[in-house]
Amino acid sequence: MTEILIAGIYLADRPNTAAHLIYEFAGARRTRVTQRWVALAADRPGDCDLPCTISIRLQRTPKFLLVNDLTADAARFDWILLVDDDVELPPDFIDSFIDLAERYDFALCQPARTVDSYIDHPLVMQNPGVKARQTRFVEIGPVTAIRRDAAQLILPVAADCGMGWGLDYVWPRVMEDAGLRMGIVDATPIAHRMRRQVSGYGYDDAARGMSEVLAANRHLTRDQAFQVLDAYV
Repeated sequence: MTEILIAGIYLADRPNTAAHLIYEFAGARRTRVTQRWVALAADRPGDCDLPCTISIRLQRTPKFLLVNDLTADAARFDWILLVDDDVELPPDFIDSFIDLAERYDFALCQPARTVDSYIDHPLVMQNPGVKARQTRFVEIGPVTAIRRDAAQLILPVAADCGMGWGLDYVWPRVMEDAGLRMGIVDATPIAHRMRRQVSGYGYDDAARGMSEVLAANRHLTRDQAFQVLDAYV
């Protein structure tokens, strides 16, 4: 049975969908799911006692420092899913999403977003005419799936990557150099409509970190990244 690690982070002092996510992931039937969640409660005391919470942080911590802690044993799992706390999943999400990711041989992928979601990059909006698309771009969040062979190449993330901005332009170079495929799964869209991006951390620090990530690594330009290489109906 496919082994999946859910590495999640939730803002315990703000409204979130973490309970919904934990419940939905626990309902997997065709995959074996391990969940590890970190609760952040920096602004005021919050609800930090959700199931699968393995750590509580009382200070804001860059996302990918937490991801590195949660995925230290990534090699044990067939798939790693990095999950934020403000999305809604359709029924049977995890089994169906992984089925399609494996069918189309995606080593790094994400679910498309519903049309009513907050969306920074139109490429990730659900295309209802296809099941999935092979792309040169996969976002760092809010749900990112990393197959074991890809995880060996991109995890752990460098400690100075902070919130991870810019990694989604670096990762395509790494994947293509290794002969691995990336994609967006349209048949299992998630809704991201609770909080706008950058509502839980500082824009200036994240943008500064992105400039440093791109300066230090080979990467695609935006025009190069926002391409659909193939579509599957």
